[in-house]
Amino acid sequence: MRTSCVIKNRILLCAATLLSFAFLVSCGEQKVEADNKINVYYVKTDETSIVPIEYELKTDSSKDLDGAVTELVQRLEETPGKSLYEAPISGDESGEKADEKTGDNAGDAWLTQYKTENKVLKLYFGAQYGKLGTTKEVLTRAAIVSTFTQLDEIDYVCFFVGKKSDTHMNSQADADSASDETYEPAPLKDHTGKAIGPMGSDYFIYNVDNEINNNKKDEITLYFANETGDKLKRIHRYVVYNSNISEAKLRVEQLINGPNTSEAFPTINKDAKINSVNIKDKICFIDFDSSFLTQPNNVTVQVALYSIVNTVTELKDVDRVVISVDGDSTFTYMDFNISGAYKKNTEIITR
Repeated sequence: MRTSCVIKNRILLCAATLLSFAFLVSCGEQKVEADNKINVYYVKTDETSIVPIEYELKTDSSKDLDGAVTELVQRLEETPGKSLYEAPISGDESGEKADEKTGDNAGDAWLTQYKTENKVLKLYFGAQYGKLGTTKEVLTRAAIVSTFTQLDEIDYVCFFVGKKSDTHMNSQADADSASDETYEPAPLKDHTGKAIGPMGSDYFIYNVDNEINNNKKDEITLYFANETGDKLKRIHRYVVYNSNISEAKLRVEQLINGPNTSEAFPTINKDAKINSVNIKDKICFIDFDSSFLTQPNNVTVQVALYSIVNTVTELKDVDRVVISVDGDSTFTYMDFNISGAYKKNTEIITR
């Protein structure tokens, strides 16, 4: 009888042990499955925020970090099945719009290569990245950094921007085999010209709102040349800009950038640099560097001059404009003597 009890107790003990083991295995399997779940972040098309979409990572980052990064890059390149979201990484070196028939992405955040060093993920983008608007650029960074820093093996993400590469590299192996001559990276800079550096998971908690909320959205009027270069055309442009930049400087910068339409043509050398912009007693003083004197565009001096004057005098606090080059307010520009303050000229404007 006693032997029977002992045997029965042993059977119960074994059963309990097996149940405990099965429970632990089950919990372990659940934990692994939970650990594979990750949020991939996308940008809302209205550029108001980023949104997480749950994704099950197929690659174990602890065993194959490069494979996990590659998998997430591919996810970030694909727009989720919702028209309200945009893929943070998209496009190719052309920077052209998406193909309406195929739906293939071709945005400005074109990733050329990436690599990891000491828990830092370095992402290298082509020159087209610079075409992203300020708000979208901040949100793009937030989405990318928030996605990758969920991996235990990545604490920080660094952005680099450079010229286009001839080869679209998607893996660590491709990056290692690429020559330095095909790509010239430089650290991404903020609106003040400072390198942004490594960004961790908490970077955007404190910075994204400041970077975006310090920006203004506005529609401005710019004056570019007509096809023959002897008249001005009025162009309206919607811009997002940092509130720390003066509106007068913003308008001149937009003129230098040139028109984004085939209906108008540039009036200022795209290589011209603005030394300073100041407004006093309703007079706007604009000082350019010497590159301003080189005029590669087929326009008259009046069109070039009044494209600046008419654009800046759109501001309520500006009646006249004084232009100078490297501090000299009297200079020769296209065989024409520039001196003094100029008022808006409406007679040179065409429809």
